[in-house]
Amino acid sequence: MSQAPLGTRLYRSVIRPLAFAMDPERAHYRTMGLFGFGLGLPLVGRALRRSMDPAEAASDAVTVAGLVFPHRVGLAAGFDKDGRWLHELQAMGFAFVEVGTVTPKPQAGNPKPRLFRLKEDRGLINRMGFNNGGLDALVERLKRRPEGLIVGGNIGRNKVTPNEQAADDYHACFVALHPHVDYFAVNVSSPNTPGLRELQDRAPLTALLQRLQEHNRAQTIQRPVFLKIAPDLSDAQLDDIVGLVADTGIDGVIATNTTISREGLRTPGSTVEAIGAGGLSGAPVRARSTEVVRYLRERGDFAIIGVGGIEDGPSAREKADAGADLVQVYSGMVYTGPGIVRECLQGLR
Repeated sequence: MSQAPLGTRLYRSVIRPLAFAMDPERAHYRTMGLFGFGLGLPLVGRALRRSMDPAEAASDAVTVAGLVFPHRVGLAAGFDKDGRWLHELQAMGFAFVEVGTVTPKPQAGNPKPRLFRLKEDRGLINRMGFNNGGLDALVERLKRRPEGLIVGGNIGRNKVTPNEQAADDYHACFVALHPHVDYFAVNVSSPNTPGLRELQDRAPLTALLQRLQEHNRAQTIQRPVFLKIAPDLSDAQLDDIVGLVADTGIDGVIATNTTISREGLRTPGSTVEAIGAGGLSGAPVRARSTEVVRYLRERGDFAIIGVGGIEDGPSAREKADAGADLVQVYSGMVYTGPGIVRECLQGLR
């Protein structure tokens, strides 16, 4: 058996144990800062890039929603909310990175602590609450985005904005980001902004997406639009999503966001209860997100980005076999490390 690449060995033997001794949110920023520092050192940077290079072949390229992706593995929203680490994430080998969720105005998010590891389950619970530096700051960073990396913009509403005015927030983000991103993800499925999931009902969601599409169609270059949905939707609600994609002409669905379910966890119930509210991601949501991908693929002819519990080759292959055109990782980065792109690509091949 061949030895794991340098970046993977370094992460699993040194960085992950140190990170897991810290608060998860603090560890997130420290780890990415350390990685960026390492990339800036000539010898270390070359070694890291070489160890993480997915060495994609021409056969890995795929066209989805009119965009040509060098391969099918991307990073989900939430990891790089403010577009701070696009150069580092490109060096890790990701074909595309989804920034955000961004809101028109900066907001601090929910009180800390708000990010928790479930090590026994290889999962995370978060109630971040769309913490981000706001739309203007993200636009400025995207003006310096690296060439060759596909970037998606995940958009939401501010916590103080009532649902009756939510479309204004989404529209503001859509207009400002349109020249700077390659596609959009409309996030109405986070469980951590009060009332947000009510926007998944067909009537308000149709009106919202139609408004965004009106602006999109008026532009010289149109951006693909994806809807990010929760894994907790019923079959009837998923049927509504299929109809809504057809009605609004959006390009596809991102399935799925985090779940509010706590079923089947190995982590003791007392520990989970003490953590409290939040969206659960990682391995515990893998099966349900795959079910949603399969259900949508059997009923709709549109692009699907599969996300939820992807941490290695088999889990990436599972999403593709269910009908996903592209896959995204998030929690898997925490447990698998920067070698995750290479591992997922091996499974997809």
